[in-house]
Amino acid sequence: MTTDSAGLVIGGADGPVRLLARYANRHGLIAGATGTGKTLTLQVLAEGFADLGTAVFVVDAKGDLAGIARPGTPRPAFADRLDRLGLPADDWRGNPALLWDVFGRQGHPVRVPVSEIGPLLLARLLDLNPIQTGVLTVAFAVADDEGLLLLDLKDLRAMLGYVGENAKALAARYGSVSAASVGAIGRALLALEQEGGDALLGEPGLDPGDLMRTDAQGRGVVSVLAADVLLERPRLYGTVLVWLLSELFETLPEVGDLDRPRLVLFFDEAHLLFDGTPRELTDRIERVVRLIRSKGVGVYFVTQSPLDIPESVLGQLGNRVQHALRAFTPRDRKAVRAAADTFRPNPRFDTTAVIGELGVGEALVSFLDERGAPAMVERTLIRPPRSRVGPLTADERAATVAASPVAGVYDTAIDRESAYERLRAREGASPPPSPAPAQRAAGRSRVPATASRGSTAERIATGIAREIGTQLGRRIVRGILGSILKG
Repeated sequence: MTTDSAGLVIGGADGPVRLLARYANRHGLIAGATGTGKTLTLQVLAEGFADLGTAVFVVDAKGDLAGIARPGTPRPAFADRLDRLGLPADDWRGNPALLWDVFGRQGHPVRVPVSEIGPLLLARLLDLNPIQTGVLTVAFAVADDEGLLLLDLKDLRAMLGYVGENAKALAARYGSVSAASVGAIGRALLALEQEGGDALLGEPGLDPGDLMRTDAQGRGVVSVLAADVLLERPRLYGTVLVWLLSELFETLPEVGDLDRPRLVLFFDEAHLLFDGTPRELTDRIERVVRLIRSKGVGVYFVTQSPLDIPESVLGQLGNRVQHALRAFTPRDRKAVRAAADTFRPNPRFDTTAVIGELGVGEALVSFLDERGAPAMVERTLIRPPRSRVGPLTADERAATVAASPVAGVYDTAIDRESAYERLRAREGASPPPSPAPAQRAAGRSRVPATASRGSTAERIATGIAREIGTQLGRRIVRGILGSILKG
């Protein structure tokens, strides 16, 4: 078992080391050098939360976390560790899981309408300068004022073309727009498309509610985002995670302190959320991390060193798991000292020295205690996961996707009338027929396009309702980043 009456059991020191469920929404950090066991620790925590009935979202950075959906295989090393910890060695089972992939190849596609990304986050994705960001903001504002939906890349291109062609007429109300800036944004969009980033932009948009599921037995469903390819595009990866965090913050109701979180997010390669991010956006992300716990959400950052996380965010992380760090360079030594300083000292050992001595599967652990204060750091042997350590086969992945409760909901792209079609109609030209959804998705998904008319209609209706409901709000602050940028 990975849970007991006192909380989630992660391993043992002099006794069981537990993460108390009611403090799991105080967020956390899993850090350590490559190959020291961070992924297995993440897997153990994800299993424990699923047992508690908490939904889990994990980033599968190397392609091996999807094995969490299948039972593990007994290994001599695992059996020995379980025996040392006094835990049963016969509880090998998988977890209910949903598989996701921005590119639609290894799971259900993840899409976000352009209007929900908003100009600030889109500018970061496109690496625009402040002047170009201003022009992009004008395009979004004009689209709002003229009732033009921005859903996919062709809508945004059409909107930029319209703004560029009517720059003089729009200047009095929105400010000047240069043809050079419009051209630069167009080139950035072309580069994004050539890298496959356009797969993220479109409909049906991901409903965050689908990440907060439980199965018939009350176990939390583990959503696994395939990121082995996504990580080759760091800005796209960071954009997806910041969007998700922001969308949850904006849409979920306040629930206060629950006996366990409703959802826990594990963000691997967490430094990519902050690399190249303007200070203002970093400050707002820190604000979201601080406040989202009252919505029943816990956020756990997974990275090599605590120095990868801004101090303003690091200070919000109450639960810490520190695997080994190697001090080969001055920066490495600084990272070791920084990691040691974040723990409440244990008089039985030197924390700084132990960080360099930890073996694979060992970690320094400090969780919040019964009073909500950091417990004394313990040198902990991490229990092995009960699910498979390693990837799914192609057949297993296909079977998991086919049996998914959201099968057919996201797998076919929707292309409804939006800015592109409306602007073409204004020009008096008939828009060329849009490619069929199955053709648009060809080459991006291995999942059969089995969406029913009902599910498609529901997604269209949801998209329209969200547009109407947020149209006025986006005049001031755009879409999912609205709550971040307020105040």
